[in-house]
Order: sequence, then C-alpha cells, then structure tokens
Amino acid sequence: MKLSHFNFNLPKELLAEFPAENRDESRLMVIDRQKQTIEHKMFKDVINYFDDGDVLILNNTKVFPARLYGNKEKTGARIEVFLLRELNSEQRLWDVLVDPARKIRIGNKLYFGDDDSLVAEVIDNTTSRGRTLRFLYDGSYEEFRNKLTELGETPIPKYINREVTAEDAERYQTIYAKEEGAVAAPTAGLHFSKHLLKKLEIKGVNFAEVTLHVGLGTFNPVEVEDLSKHKMDSEELIINQQACDIVNEAKAKKKRICAVGTTSMRAIESSVSSANTLNPYEGWTNKFIFPPHDFSIANCMITNFHTPKSTLLMMISAFCGHDLMKKAYDEAIKEGYKFYSYGDAMLIL
Repeated sequence: MKLSHFNFNLPKELLAEFPAENRDESRLMVIDRQKQTIEHKMFKDVINYFDDGDVLILNNTKVFPARLYGNKEKTGARIEVFLLRELNSEQRLWDVLVDPARKIRIGNKLYFGDDDSLVAEVIDNTTSRGRTLRFLYDGSYEEFRNKLTELGETPIPKYINREVTAEDAERYQTIYAKEEGAVAAPTAGLHFSKHLLKKLEIKGVNFAEVTLHVGLGTFNPVEVEDLSKHKMDSEELIINQQACDIVNEAKAKKKRICAVGTTSMRAIESSVSSANTLNPYEGWTNKFIFPPHDFSIANCMITNFHTPKSTLLMMISAFCGHDLMKKAYDEAIKEGYKFYSYGDAMLIL
C-alpha cells in the first residue's frame, strides 16, 4: 500500500480542542471485523464487550510536563523548549526541540523561571530543531527534576490551538499512569474512568500493564510514498514477566485480548516469541506496523481517530482491514465524531 491510500479530508471542526466532560462519556464506534458491521455507542458501553478472563493491555506511561518557555541571554527572546528525553542524569543533559530554532546556536544560554533559577546551555545541534542542552541548577538531582516539573507545561499537542489549562494536567493523563517518561499521552486510555475500570475488574477482566514511553515521533506524518522506507523514532519499552503471564494465559484459553491504544499494540508486537506468545522486554523499539501485518497477540483493540498519513492510521488499516477502516472513517466524519487526542474512540473486534 502507498502513502496516498491514507489521505482524507478532515473538517477542522472535528478536531477535539477539549476532552469530553466525563472520561467515559465520549462516543464509541464499535467495528466488528467478522460481521463487517459498524455500531454507535458511548465509551462506557465498552464493558458489554468483555467477560471473565478477557484481558485489557494498558500502557502505564506517564506524561511529564515537557514544554518549557525560556529567554535567550542578551536578547531576552522567548524560546519554547520541548524536552524529548534525558540523555545523562549526572550531567543533566537533555535531548530537546527548540522553537524558533534559527536563533539558537551552540554556546547560547537560556534562562527559565521568573528568577532565572534554571539555566541551560546549548552544547550540540542534533536536527534542524533538535538541540542537546546541559541544565545548570544549584541543587540535588531530585530538586532539579522538581524544578523542571514546576516550570513545565502539560505538552498538549500543537494542533490544539489554545492555552494549556489546569484541567489538562489531569485530563491529558490516563488514570493508571505510573511510569514517567512520555511526552505525549497514550490517548485511547484517556477514556477509562476509575469507575469503569472497577466495573471491568468486578466482571473478571484482567489488566496487563506495559510501559512504552511515547515520543513525539508518534505524530510525525509519513512523507515517503513507499511505506517500507519510513523510519520510526525509537521509544523506550518495558514489558515485565507478570504482564506476559496474564496475556499468555488468556491467549491459551482463547480469550479476548484487547490492546488499549496503538502504543500498547506496538509494544506487544515488538516482543513476540516464535510460538506467538508475549516475551518480556526491556529496551527500545522502532517497530512500524503497516499493511499487510499479521498480529500475533491481540485480537481486539481500542483506539482514537487518527490524522491523515499518520503511522497510527496505517496500523489501524493493518488491524481492521483497509476498506472497513475507510468506511468507518467516512461514517465517523459524517456522524461528527471528534478526532485526535481528546476525541472519540473506536473498538475494533
């Protein structure tokens, strides 16, 4: 399949600027691959599709407040610094994106906070917008990380054209987020409320937690017509033995195994044994899933509605079947479903 198969016109008004009032009250499109049917529900109805012994695979990564605003020395120009990943905790080296990038050169210093209590020096150029920064701060490592949290903003995606609110700090985070390290939320999980998870647990549904620290590369549109030439950014992945046991037992019993989100799906597809079971893993993955692809672990998935030409859309096409996905997206646009991070969800059976 070619890139042009993944283009569609999305009306601007279908971009979700704010989350639904209650997490589990966004809309849910239910797609049955076998019956080739599409139904319209509310997200809380998801409970009706799972039974005792079924498994939900959750990505428990936690978004950190990755967007900082600093001022350049001498000129005082306001610069956005987006923290991508920590390179060295002792030297306080970070891989970042800066905007506007043309003003930021090696040797420049940036000052953060009203009292300039945090300073960063640019020590390398990595890409056109990428830089390596060394942070200078008087205090322990823990105090330094607290300072970053205090000065940072919730990194809601750029297309959400509004100021960050206090509510975003809570709502751009799953309620089961534990392991800090993501710069974007695994958004399918945003729909689960505490109440809904409790109801699923009471019904006998098991939860397997994996950790995939979502990077900004997730949002990079594909720019090559031949999909096999696209290079994914690497993201850190941890799958422990406990998660594998929960998933593999359900698989042996032919239960429903549902990947909650494209990040959970990419995580498990990155660590499949020769017997098609889930293996523990600790490292990095740059797995790119596009059609055709045989999925080894999950037989069901929950996901949001994605952008044209995105790697996420390509994964959905591979899992759902391209024609059925196209039909579902056409219907979603016609029915006014909301797209992207704060948007509505689909359950693919």
